[in-house]
Formats: sequence, structure tokens, C-alpha cells
Amino acid sequence: MKKIEAIIREEKLNAVKEALEEKSYFGMTVSEVSGRGKQKGIPLQWRAGEYRVDLLPKVKIELVVLDEDVSVATDAIIRNARTGETGDGKIFIMPVESAVRVRTGDRNENAI
Repeated sequence: MKKIEAIIREEKLNAVKEALEEKSYFGMTVSEVSGRGKQKGIPLQWRAGEYRVDLLPKVKIELVVLDEDVSVATDAIIRNARTGETGDGKIFIMPVESAVRVRTGDRNENAI
């Protein structure tokens, strides 16, 4: 099993969520986060002059999938989160040693 963490633009959440649901990935955790990448934020103009907003609002989607499903899930995220502009986000893929469903006690593949 693998855990996929995707940091994306807030406005792309619904499109990504729907794309994952179409591929039968229903279970996910979504968090509002803020951060920055190589661009180190964005410059904005205000009355007093220009200033830099260095932590931008993003959304983090977390889901656990079987090893063989990683490319399908990540491709769905990429296709629906990409704008082609700086700040589209990043996807991290990590191994999951074990998973347990609290309600039933099911373990591993039966728990996701």
C-alpha cells in the first residue's frame, strides 16, 4: 500500500475529488494548508507599495491506495489539478506499513 499526499490549488479540489471518485477512490482526507515552493510566494501591489505573500493557501489531499493503483490515482490528480502555472502543487508517495479500519478491525487491503 502507498499513501499519496497531494498539495494542490484550492480551486482545483472539486475537480480532483470528482476525478478520484470516478476511479473509485472515495476515501480521502482533505486539509487546508499553506506553504510555498521555489517561487517563494507572490508579489502583490497595495496602496503602500509592493509586498510579498510568501505562504499561499493550498489544499492537501491524502489517500491510501494499493501499490498497483498509484499511477491511476496520481494521473487523475495531475490531469485535474494542472494549470501549467507555477504553484500547481506537488504529489508525495510514501509506503504504508499497515492500515486498520477502526469500526471493523479489518487490516491492510481490507481496511482501505
